[in-house]
Amino acid sequence: MRVVVADDSILLREGLSLLLGDAGHEVVAAVGDGPSFVRAMAQERPDLGITDVRMPPGHTDEGMRAAVEVREADPEARVLVLSQYVVLAYADELLADGRGGVGYLLKDRVSRLDQFLGAVEQVAGGGTVLDPEVVTQLFGRRRAASDPVESLTPREQDVLGLMAQGFTNAGIARELVVTEGAVEKHSQRIFAKLGLAETDQHRRVQAVLTWLQSRG
Repeated sequence: MRVVVADDSILLREGLSLLLGDAGHEVVAAVGDGPSFVRAMAQERPDLGITDVRMPPGHTDEGMRAAVEVREADPEARVLVLSQYVVLAYADELLADGRGGVGYLLKDRVSRLDQFLGAVEQVAGGGTVLDPEVVTQLFGRRRAASDPVESLTPREQDVLGLMAQGFTNAGIARELVVTEGAVEKHSQRIFAKLGLAETDQHRRVQAVLTWLQSRG
């Protein structure tokens, strides 16, 4: 298969490329930051993208945000996040649509090459692969959230905050540099998480009121 690799460590980037090449896969691009990963995925249209989480310039969640951006642009894109850290920001958003073709593995917990290569093939084939520690932390956060607004992903909170400022879907799309379709999907997930049924009147208004109440 054709693979794009993103990691800010040249040793890990080259090591992954060699490993994948030895397994019969072709690394069509190897990059060191999130924006380059997004561009390479759009240009190469590979069978799989593999990205670290903490990359330049901020070394926080750039790779995860890049993975979400790739999936928003192409919901059929296959993305495997490979990191030393469990970074929950945007993880819900990456996994939320239920389409599969996503994974999140921790580097230090990959103990066998065949395990890793199997995960690569599973994600590329449309499956979902999650490290048990990632699952534990995701569900722990969800259980701890008593405020429904806190259950929203960072991107969903961005959308809801712009709703509160009176932006239309088109305006939100322009502000966040995403499609209107992506905004509509985020809005539907927001309404669902806040318990606003399809039959409720003025769901945008109710969602905004909930958001304002959560901020005191």
